[in-house]
Amino acid sequence: MIVRNVVLCIFAATMLGCGNSAPPGVSSGQHQVDSKTGLIKRNLDQAQIKRGESVYNANCIGCHGPNGEATPEWRKPGVDGKYPPPPLDSTAHAWHHSTDVLKKTILKGTPPEIGSMPAWEGKLTEQQVDDVIVWIKSLWSDEIYDIWFKNFEGK
Repeated sequence: MIVRNVVLCIFAATMLGCGNSAPPGVSSGQHQVDSKTGLIKRNLDQAQIKRGESVYNANCIGCHGPNGEATPEWRKPGVDGKYPPPPLDSTAHAWHHSTDVLKKTILKGTPPEIGSMPAWEGKLTEQQVDDVIVWIKSLWSDEIYDIWFKNFEGK
């Protein structure tokens, strides 16, 4: 019985290890620490970044700006009480969210009492959403990406 349980545990561990639970644009084991800087090295798919940029330019640029920088007053609610679109680069809070939260926000939009971001579910494919998220991550500085990865994805 003990041998059977050990074999089952090894089998389960092996099978669980085979799944790719990494965020979009990241394969398991891709992230390594740079020995010179101590920061996580990014290995984002360049083709995915390019596709994400195209999706962004077609759908998001009008609100979040050409390079994800948004507007200077993004922290101040408008007359309607809603916050304007935040920057998506290293200067705001997009990097304070996991890949799953970023994806949910894109698909479902923001709560109507907080912001005006529409839901993109049914308008963008899952691949397009994943691509734009990888493009957004490509905007972050190495230091911000390192902090984000260690706090949200690397656990």
